Amino acid sequence: MFHTNKHKEIMAKINLEKHVWEGWRVCDFIESLEPTFNQIMNGNSWKKPFTTKEEIKEWCKDNQPYYKKHIPDVVNYFVAKIN
Repeated sequence: MFHTNKHKEIMAKINLEKHVWEGWRVCDFIESLEPTFNQIMNGNSWKKPFTTKEEIKEWCKDNQPYYKKHIPDVVNYFVAKIN
């Protein structure tokens, strides 16, 4: 996969070990969402692939387990994957 400098900058700023909620870290939320995100982005879902950060933000909030608030590092991780 080809990564731009912007992609590398975004990924470097994401704290995967940051505690978010009751023992759940950023990396745990990403791990939970990533398989479905990949299916969507590969066209293997009823949902159309994401085109904006706002779409990703809402999807993450609606689909991450337990915690139903926006987690900036989680959203930024997935935004970096599509840019």
